[in-house]
Parts: sequence; structure tokens; C-alpha cells
Amino acid sequence: MSETLRVDYQTSPSQYKHWKLSFEGPVATLAADFDENGGLRRGYKLKLNSYDLGVDIELNDAINRVRFEHPEVRTVVLTSAKEKVFCSGANIFMLGVSSHAWKVNFCKFTNETRNGLEDSSANSGLKFLAAVNGACAGGGYELALACDEIYLVDDRSSAVSLPEVPLLGVLPGTGGLTRVTDKRHVRHDLADIFCTTSEGVRGQRAKDWRLVDEVVKPANFAAKIQERALELAAASDRPADGKGVALTRLSRTIEPDALRYGLVDVEINRNKRTATLIVKAPAGAQPSTIAEIEAAGAAWYPLTLARELEDAILSMRTNELDIGTWLIKTKGDASSVLATDEVLAKHKDHWLVRETIGLLRRTFSRLDVSSRSLIALIDAGSCFSGSFLELALACDRIYMLSLPDDQANAPVITVGKLNFGTYPMATDQSRLGRRFYDEAPALDAVRAVLGKPLNAQAALDLGLVTSSPDDIDWADETRIAIEERVAMSPDALTGMEANLRFNGVENMASRVFGRLTAWQNWIFQRPNAVGERGALKVYGKGDKAAFDWNRV
Repeated sequence: MSETLRVDYQTSPSQYKHWKLSFEGPVATLAADFDENGGLRRGYKLKLNSYDLGVDIELNDAINRVRFEHPEVRTVVLTSAKEKVFCSGANIFMLGVSSHAWKVNFCKFTNETRNGLEDSSANSGLKFLAAVNGACAGGGYELALACDEIYLVDDRSSAVSLPEVPLLGVLPGTGGLTRVTDKRHVRHDLADIFCTTSEGVRGQRAKDWRLVDEVVKPANFAAKIQERALELAAASDRPADGKGVALTRLSRTIEPDALRYGLVDVEINRNKRTATLIVKAPAGAQPSTIAEIEAAGAAWYPLTLARELEDAILSMRTNELDIGTWLIKTKGDASSVLATDEVLAKHKDHWLVRETIGLLRRTFSRLDVSSRSLIALIDAGSCFSGSFLELALACDRIYMLSLPDDQANAPVITVGKLNFGTYPMATDQSRLGRRFYDEAPALDAVRAVLGKPLNAQAALDLGLVTSSPDDIDWADETRIAIEERVAMSPDALTGMEANLRFNGVENMASRVFGRLTAWQNWIFQRPNAVGERGALKVYGKGDKAAFDWNRV
């Protein structure tokens, strides 16, 4: 299958092919009705509500629409508009004809979308209820697992299943396995049976094994879902009278070697296999009151920044696979960044500000889990302060220009209040905490300079940067570091970076991504899955997979 078609992560409800989004008071319903002929690429049909990347792009957009455009919504019901099938998971034929990189990046975005449901439940008061009204398999069950509760119709045929191991020779997206154990606490021997039984588990047994929360007879199913959705909504603090913000299409220009937005530029050097991401500080007067923020709507700086940066990261990850090193730069007035941070901190409990912080948090996290080398370059005109410092702290290395004889033009960084946990990584650990292993002396030293501009030497002394070459050595030292990085094995770097970036505490989300990188990445390349007679290749053809029985 050709993969030269550029993937666009921007969409809107008027363009949806696969989801029906409706609203009734505090409850939104997302009904899966996937268009068989609406696949993102040629070579497969999305039968039985099986999905591809295009389906998940719409799902991600729909959830963002609920978050920002419908603050009155407190519960989202995920269900199916098709009879007897909820979702049969990722389209097998799509996986069978896709490249290895496509499969792994598809799994990563899928897991990020599902993690986002849990993030909104934990931080924004938006609850999710899976109304499983038909067969629910593989990635379909993973979507249900990401919800707060799962209700299964008890019609003697509808079942939940993770059939990837027996049918396809791969794993249940790693998110499925991890949530079954870490989230639902299914006993490991029962989980073993469940994950090696292709027909799945239905009815009361599904509840007894903790695979679902309730089973409901068909005659009562709709009423029970409505009742439970309203009960979940009653416990939420999202505002019933909040005024939503329309997420208008981003202004973006795609050039042969660049992506250009209002606040983010991406410049690609194909010969050097690098991309430079330039993030711009606010310019001019910015809203400081809730009334001004609401009036600005989608044009409010932090919200625009989060959306543009997210789109740039996703676009580069999918469409520029051989651009393996990203250079992160900022430009503008650091005091404007810090002033915007003060507004975010002051109004953090307002629903719109809270949702914007959430989008920034998830976007920074996308940077963490991107399989790219990340190098921050703090030079003259930079503004790596407050929230912008998170961009540098996400990087594998930070280089900061030292200008001891020109203090007026020397770059500085400033640690802000929001750097201490407002934007945690997927591990729930702050990037400063990760950097210093949560060791009190190092973190206390950083807290002691909160709000103070730090030059290169001061930042180096505190351990906030990797190196601080002066203007004589800057060009050569950064050039050599970048050239050396680009020349190394991308596979080895992906493994090394993931291990070093997530060096501390573990949680469910970090295990999902860690296992995606290590386990699924490996399994997806084995002949047992993708060889000529591998399970993924022969699925649906009437042939039996031929396995190499050596345990590796």
C-alpha cells in the first residue's frame, strides 16, 4: 500500500465519515458508524466497525469538540450505530498491507487518544461510559477499557474479546493488556484465558471476571445507559451554563520543506535530516480576565499554541519519518510567556482554562513519546521560560549559549510555578522531577531561583542545561552534536531515548508506551506476524499461519 499520501490531523464534524456526535443536556453520545469505503487509504474496507487511523483522527477531534465547544457535557457515551457490533478493532487488512512504521505510529496515536479519555476523566470532570451493544473485540475493547465504566448488553451473543494473540500473532495494542491488569485488576490467570480465547467472554462471566462493570438485558439497555450517564454527570463540576469555544480550523501553510502556523514554524533540512521547531511567545496585550479569555475564544494564545504545536508534532511524526532529529527553539519575550503563565495559574479552576492546560499537558506529552531525537537550542532571542521551559526539559539535551561579555543579548531561562507539576509527563511526574529523580536538594535549589532569570552559567550550575558553549564554540559544538546524532542508528536511538526519558516512576500510561515500543515493535517485525505465511498476512484468506516455533 502506498504511504505517500500526506495525513492531515485536522477535521471537523461536518467532515466525519465514521462517527455520529449528538448532544442531550449533560450527555453527549458518540456512535460508531464506520464507513466501510471511507478508509484513509486504499486496499481495505472498514467492515464491522473496524477502524484505521482516519477513524481515530475523527475520534480525537470529536473528544476535543466536547471538551471545548460543549462545557455543559459531563458524560460521553461511546456506543455503536450498527446492529450487533460495537467495534471489531483495528482493521486487520489495513495492518497487513501497512509498513512497520505505519503500524507502530498508528498504535501510538490510538493509545494517546485513549489515554486522553482517562486524562479528561481525572482532570476535567468529563466522564466516559462505554455502552457495548454488540461484539466488542481488540481495539474496540481497548476503547471501552479507556472509559470509566463498561456496560455490556446481555443478548447471548455480544462479547468482549482481545483475540490478537490467537488470531493474528500480535499483542492487543499493549494498551489492552495493560488496562486489563493495571486498571480493571483482572486476575492474571483469567486474563490469560481471556487473551488466548478468540471468541471472548459474554454475559455474567464478563462481569464476574471484571471485564465489564454491568451486563444489562436488551429491553433495559438504553434506559440503563441513560440513567447511569446522568448519575456520572451529576458528580462532575463542568459548568451547565458555560459558553463553548468553537475550534475553528487552524491557519497553516504547508511548504515542501516547512510547516507554518501563526505561533509555530517547522523548518525541514532534508539533507541534514533535521527539523527545527520554532515556538513563538505572545506578542502585544493578552487577555487577563475570564471575560477577555472567553471573548478571545479559540484565538486565545495558550489554546492556539497548544493546537498548533499538537498538529505540528502529529504531522511530523506521521509524514516525515526520516527526519529523525528535532531541534527545539523559541523566540520572543520571556516576560510575555511568564505573564501568560500567571493568567493560567490564576484562573486554573475555570473550565476553559483547565481544558487549555489539559491540552497543553497532553501536547507536551506527545513530544515526550515521539520517537525522535530532541535537542533544545537556547540562543540569543530565546524565551525558554515558564511553560516554554517544558519544551526544553522534554529534550534529550539542552544547549545554552553563553555570552559573558554581552549580557544584554545573552539568553536566559526562568523557572516558573507551572514547571512544578502543572504539565506532568505520562508518568504523572514533572519533567523537573524526572530530571533530578525527585531528589530534594536539586529541586530545592531550583525552587530557590523561581522567577529569576538565569544565564547560561547559572543554569549549568543548577543542572538545568547540558552544555553552555560561548559564542566562539557554539556553532561548532552544536553542529558536531547534531551531526553525530543524525549518523546513529534510528532503531538504537528510539530504544535508548525511551529508556532515558522515562527513567523514574512507572504507571499505567508509561507501561502502555514502554510496551508499545519494546514488545509490539518487535512482534510486528517477526515472520510469525508479518512473514509470507504470518498470521497477519493470511488472516481472512482461509490459510493457516505457519509459525517458527523457536522461543526468542
